[in-house]
Amino acid sequence: MPNRPFLNKWLVLLWFSLCAATAYGQTKQKIEVTSSKDGSKQPCYVILPADYDSNTNARPILVALHTWSNSVEQENTSWEEACYRRGWIYLFPHFRGPNNHPNACGSEIAQQDILDALNFAKSNYRVDTSQVYLAGVSGGGHMTMLMASRHPEHWTAASAWVGISDLAQWHVKHEKTRYGAMMRACCGGAPGTSSAIDRQYTERSPIHFLQHSLRVPLDIAAGIHDGHTGSVPISHSLNAFNVIARTAKARTISPSEMEALSIPKGRLSSPLDSDQVKDKALGRTIYLRRFAAQSRVTIFEGGHEGIAEAAFDWLARFQTNEQGKNVLRNE
Repeated sequence: MPNRPFLNKWLVLLWFSLCAATAYGQTKQKIEVTSSKDGSKQPCYVILPADYDSNTNARPILVALHTWSNSVEQENTSWEEACYRRGWIYLFPHFRGPNNHPNACGSEIAQQDILDALNFAKSNYRVDTSQVYLAGVSGGGHMTMLMASRHPEHWTAASAWVGISDLAQWHVKHEKTRYGAMMRACCGGAPGTSSAIDRQYTERSPIHFLQHSLRVPLDIAAGIHDGHTGSVPISHSLNAFNVIARTAKARTISPSEMEALSIPKGRLSSPLDSDQVKDKALGRTIYLRRFAAQSRVTIFEGGHEGIAEAAFDWLARFQTNEQGKNVLRNE
C-alpha cells in the first residue's frame, strides 16, 4: 500500500505546480528589446505576477540567464514557477544565444543586451528598484558572475550556479570537446595563439573582474560531482570566491582544501563549523560553505545543476537602501 500522507502531500504539490504553470503561462510574454549597441531587435521573455498592477504595485525583478548552449527559448520551468509564486517579475533575455560566435559568451554586446533588457523592464513595468536580482546556471552562472563584477551597480544580489569563471582554464579541460570548439569560435582561436585572442578570453572571464563585485551579495554554488559527471569543475566556483575573499581580506579556501574536494568523493579532513550547516532551502548535504564580505560559496551534494528555491532564498534576503547600498532586509 502507498504511504497515504506522502501521496496526498505529493498530489497537493503537483496540483499547485500545475496551477502555477497554467497561470504564469497565460502571462508569459515574448517581447523585443532594441540593442543600444547595434540597433538589432533582441528577443526576451517577461512573466508578470498574477496580481501585478501597473499603477500601484512595484515588484522585485529577477533577471534569469540562459545556459551555455541555449537561448531565450530554453525551458526554465522551476525558476519561472518560483518567481511567479513569489510575485516577482521574471525577465529572461537572449544575450546573443548559444556561446558559439563572437557576439556571445560574455562579449560587450552580450553584456549590454542584459542591461538593455533590464532598462526596458524598468521603463515599461513597475519594477521595485530596491530589489533587482540576477541568477543563472552553467553558462548563465558564468554571465551572472561577469555581470555582477563588470556592472555591479545594477544588482541588489546575485546567485551563480556551476558557473565557468576562467575560460582559458576551462579550455584546458575541454580543448577536444565541443565546448572547446565553441570557445575558439567566440574568442577567435585557442588561448596562447595571440595576445589579441588571449585578451578575448580575459575580457570574457569573471575571474579577472570579481574584485569589483563586493557591493553585490553574490551566492556561488556548485555540486561536488561537477567536473566528474558534469562539465565544470568546482575549482571555477572556489577560485571565483577566493578573488572576493582576497579583496575583502577574508579567509580564502586553501589549495589543500580545494584539492581535497576536487577528487571523486572528496571531503574536507577538518571542516569548519560553516561547512557543516544544514540549509532547508537547498535541501542537500553541504561539504563546504564559506563567507567573505556579503558573498558566500557552497559546495553541495549534487552535480551540474542549479536549485531555484535556494537561489531565491538567498536573493530575497537583500535590498538596496536609499544610499544605494545592498543590505540585509529589515536592517
